[in-house]
Amino acid sequence: MIRDDFKAIYRNDPAARGLEPILYAGLHAIFWQRLAHRLYKWELRFIARLISQLTRFFTGIEIHPGATLGKGLFIDHGMGLVVGETTEIGENCVLFHNVTLGGTGKHAGKRHPTLGNNVLVGTGAIILGPVNIGNNVYIGANTFIYMCDVPDNATVVGTPGRIVRLDGRAVDLPLPRTVHSTE
Repeated sequence: MIRDDFKAIYRNDPAARGLEPILYAGLHAIFWQRLAHRLYKWELRFIARLISQLTRFFTGIEIHPGATLGKGLFIDHGMGLVVGETTEIGENCVLFHNVTLGGTGKHAGKRHPTLGNNVLVGTGAIILGPVNIGNNVYIGANTFIYMCDVPDNATVVGTPGRIVRLDGRAVDLPLPRTVHSTE
């Protein structure tokens, strides 16, 4: 998986040259989160959280060890990025700085977003709750999505988020409010 994450840097960052990506904080955060995630699954939760907190201190990127990251994840300028415990991120996703994939505090069990494959989340975007973000989705900078699912092949912008492109066509649709169980 780390090889895929390394390739993702070259695929998504035109400034990446030679061995420079070894220095990228996003790559470091992903590497240490993958290790912490294994420890978390083995129920070595304190050690997993310790690694998570040290990584946050050194990179400015907070990814809970319980989060599931797909291969080929690219975190660009990740300072301030927060990924919650039950977040699931698909393959070949891109997250920019100050993105929050968080919970609402009102749910037990699955509390954080699920991102499909090939999702780009712009700077400062906030996605809250146990929502599903489809495949091939673009979420614009500073977009706010609260308890609303996003269909495949959509572009969402604004606060609150609105669908402005769907399946390659310009549209102007509100995100449908999604009812999720609170277990």
